[in-house]
Amino acid sequence: MAPTYMYYMVQDGDTVFLDTIQPAWIFPKGSRVNRADWRKYCRLVYNFNKVYPYALLGKKLAEEVDLTIEMENLKRRKRDKYINDIQWQLLHDFEDAIRHMTISQGQLLVRLVDRELGKTPYAVVKDYKSKAAAGFWQGVAKLFDQDLKTRYDPDGVDKQTEQLVRMWERGEFDTFYYSIFYEWPKKTEIPSQYQ
Repeated sequence: MAPTYMYYMVQDGDTVFLDTIQPAWIFPKGSRVNRADWRKYCRLVYNFNKVYPYALLGKKLAEEVDLTIEMENLKRRKRDKYINDIQWQLLHDFEDAIRHMTISQGQLLVRLVDRELGKTPYAVVKDYKSKAAAGFWQGVAKLFDQDLKTRYDPDGVDKQTEQLVRMWERGEFDTFYYSIFYEWPKKTEIPSQYQ
């Protein structure tokens, strides 16, 4: 680890060293959370750190694809070819990451995709591919006890996830993660061509 240098200022002939302290998360004393709920919450924080960058990437890519289709005024055949090319490139670049996701990470990703894009993964596949393709992937999802038509509910089931999203947007997620696991979160690696 490279040495870090502290800032200083001279005040009335004395040198005062300056440093920044990361914020700490303090949980109220006596809050009774049973062990199973705490483990479930820790798993949510861990999984969120792993999959939220993919949801953000999905939003960015959807915006780029929509803009390209609109700007180039692609007709059906060229549009389908363009979308197929994007699909195969994404499969090539992210196949390993997707194959190593757990079922709970996949379920969280489905909900976060709905939050970021404003439409369910089922609707995304239906819009870009076809209703038959969306039905096929819905069937595959059902094998893993998942539903691609599930909506994100920030005030209900996904309330804790929404709190994590807000922390991420404010830049507080890393310190929160550290306060739980006592290590900085491992960043999800996104290939450079997508950044």
